[in-house]
Amino acid sequence: HCVFQLPDPENIMEIFFASTLLVAVAEIGDKTMLLAILLATRFKKPLPVIAGIFVATIANHAFAAWAGSALASVFTSDTFRIAVAIGFILMAAWTLIPDKVDDDIKVASQRGAFVATTIAFFFVEMGDKTQVATIALGAQYHAVLVVAAGTTLGMMIANVPAVYLGEKLVEKVSLRIVHMIAASMFLLLGLWQLWELSNPA
Repeated sequence: HCVFQLPDPENIMEIFFASTLLVAVAEIGDKTMLLAILLATRFKKPLPVIAGIFVATIANHAFAAWAGSALASVFTSDTFRIAVAIGFILMAAWTLIPDKVDDDIKVASQRGAFVATTIAFFFVEMGDKTQVATIALGAQYHAVLVVAAGTTLGMMIANVPAVYLGEKLVEKVSLRIVHMIAASMFLLLGLWQLWELSNPA
């Protein structure tokens, strides 16, 4: 079972859209979005910052989607699928916890905006909600390339406006409402998978 195989054509857009939407909503107010605002404010160069976010995200999420799909290929029992479903439900609770950029994150200003953004974004995304969500999506859908493409697009949808509009965007958007929407999506995804397991075709 190759983790890089493409799903049936009719399922590609469903997986891509679900991955994009879930991560785009979950990313709003996330610490990587706050980091994007910090980097944009520091460097005053939006295009290199956006390019760095893209490169860091596609590398991080391709690995995350592969890891999730690989784990699901090894642990094919219903127990693992239940664990993934519970993971989505736990993600719903985690999403409601406010995020902030860690105080110890420092970006060396002597580095170029692109290099600094790529390095900082890649490491801050490690273990972050959106990376964990990508692992879970990879485990659920077994479509590494489609999931990675969707979650990366979701990250860009959330972060490109953040780079250009910065703190004004955060002030205008009710992060609590956005987090509740994201939490609801994770919860529904987890419950839907549990329902599928309890009602096999």
